[in-house]
Amino acid sequence: MTKLEYNAVNAWETYAAPEHRKAMEELTKRYTVFLSHCKTERETIAYVRDRLTEAGFNEKWNHATHCVLRDLRGKALFAARRGKNPLAQGLSLIAAHVDTPRLDFKQRPLIEQPGVAQAKTHYYGGIRKYQWLARPLALHGVIVREDGERIPVSIGEQKDEPVFCIADLLPHLAQKQNQQIVSDAFEAEKLNIILSHSPGETPRKQDDKDTPKEPLKAHLLELLHQKYGIREEDLITAELQAVPAGPATLVGLDRSLVGGYGQDDRICVFTALEALLDANAGGANMAIILWDKEEIGSDGATGASSRFFEYCVEDLTHAWEPETPSRHVLLNSCALSADVTAALDPDFPEVHEKQNAAQLGYGPCFAKFTGSRGKYGASEADAEFFARLRSLYNAKGIPWQTAELGKVDLGGGGTVALFLAAYGMQVIDLGPALLSMHSPFELSSCADIYATLQAYKAFFEA
Repeated sequence: MTKLEYNAVNAWETYAAPEHRKAMEELTKRYTVFLSHCKTERETIAYVRDRLTEAGFNEKWNHATHCVLRDLRGKALFAARRGKNPLAQGLSLIAAHVDTPRLDFKQRPLIEQPGVAQAKTHYYGGIRKYQWLARPLALHGVIVREDGERIPVSIGEQKDEPVFCIADLLPHLAQKQNQQIVSDAFEAEKLNIILSHSPGETPRKQDDKDTPKEPLKAHLLELLHQKYGIREEDLITAELQAVPAGPATLVGLDRSLVGGYGQDDRICVFTALEALLDANAGGANMAIILWDKEEIGSDGATGASSRFFEYCVEDLTHAWEPETPSRHVLLNSCALSADVTAALDPDFPEVHEKQNAAQLGYGPCFAKFTGSRGKYGASEADAEFFARLRSLYNAKGIPWQTAELGKVDLGGGGTVALFLAAYGMQVIDLGPALLSMHSPFELSSCADIYATLQAYKAFFEA
């Protein structure tokens, strides 16, 4: 008798065989290493570029080159593998984003306050400010000196390195704060990172004309000059980010979860890259596009609203199939907008509509449409494309689920899907569910990481 009811399939049960569990364990190990080392968009693009270069991808875009790549200022990247099908039939494309919520240093960050030298910050993306207080932070980024020398920065990740933090108000003095709403209780202008405390070892007399008015800041600048050969003006043009310190790790006695910073959306970057490298060569022309700035609307030269992707497709068409208009390639392409969604929170089920909520461990989640409220700002996949993917994954035994992000009028969110849909291509969101999304320590399921890789790989090979 034909089964009429639909029930999502548990990925742990699907991949219970020893060979799957071993492959899942190996994939998770690689993922935690990737997540631990790629905490900024620049670090992530550098990792992807290195992996692709090792696999034979290069920037010689001509008819004889079957694997090409291009990065834009170290913050966006396009890569493609040539298939047997004419390029006019389009690309099988997976799009993800490399940026994550964080704290950026202001242009003039350094200040001295009673007892400490601090850096002022401007938060990036959707954060809950209180989650960044009283926790170890690391500094990542790049400083460009006046002479053009580029100095990479990473402090707080190694065992012998110091970390940084934002102090929190002790409960004895927080009675007024406790009565405020969260948005008022935690002010963005008070997200100041403690960088140092000592005035240094050189004795300074009160009446000495050479004694700086701000000795803590002066000593901090001396330390920065000793380590990097920079002065305060170099910080104005720097890109410095404060991110949670420490490596990603396994969570739970059964080691079934991965906990770490930046899984939105680097979990999709990692699985898309692995799928592109592992997929069997066939008819499809495979490609990935990795964008910056998704967390703040995808604007800017390296965001999805830029023309970087369009220019790459134009150059790709000129190299591989010059007689085909690039607009035909774009129109005939199909894409997965590889982005995460919110998992059903066991402690806050009331913010979800359970019938249409994602669960950890049930495979990657389709979001047929994005946007919020009345589907404003949405890209919505057509039924034919969704059904084709559903049929593909069912035939291959790949677990999948579908969800909306929260209750109607209470949830919602945007992805890069609408920027791809603007070209007329078929596109749908597909990515794993996370707990504690946008927090400094997000949680993903090891089974979902493995299932997502299988789903992306099957999409490329279909």
